[in-house]
Amino acid sequence: MTSVDYDVQSARASVLAASWQATLVLGVLSVILGIIVSFYPTGSLNVLAVLFGIQMILFGIFHLLRIFDRDEQHRIWVGIAGLLSVVIGVVLIRHLHVTVQLIGLIIGLSWIVQGLAAVIGGLGHGLREGNGWWLAFGVVSLIAGIVVVAAPVTSLKVMAVLLGIWFIILGLFEIVAGFLLRQAGRAAQATST
Repeated sequence: MTSVDYDVQSARASVLAASWQATLVLGVLSVILGIIVSFYPTGSLNVLAVLFGIQMILFGIFHLLRIFDRDEQHRIWVGIAGLLSVVIGVVLIRHLHVTVQLIGLIIGLSWIVQGLAAVIGGLGHGLREGNGWWLAFGVVSLIAGIVVVAAPVTSLKVMAVLLGIWFIILGLFEIVAGFLLRQAGRAAQATST
């Protein structure tokens, strides 16, 4: 084994030794997050709603600060937008049920638009390979969007539980991958010595 091969093997072993721990920690955190979201979907949605409200407030403050810039051409409109964003952010935090419904409506409407676009795209190109998939995706997205718009809070709770389950599954895969990386790192270290 040449010195270059030894250096490459040694570097690979050290990278694998460091990455398995990070992968394992990420997997454990994903499982914990998944459990929390699955068992407390309403609380998780409320946290999301508060974060959305905080984002609006910060967006508004940013625009309010821009009115003091003399080079800003539309200072009045930027100030109005900033003030409205702060007010909307406070309302969103104060009335979480409205925020959760608003988030559900936005998701539902975006799925409806996405579904319509997929159906139109699938029908618009004649008989081509893959159009069936576009049509199927469009119909499923359209139906899901209508369901979410019809019952936004209930739909979001179901989506939160499904997201939590997805985090648990993803976390378990990451934990297994972390242990596999540890084994690979030990094997690489053994071959480099």
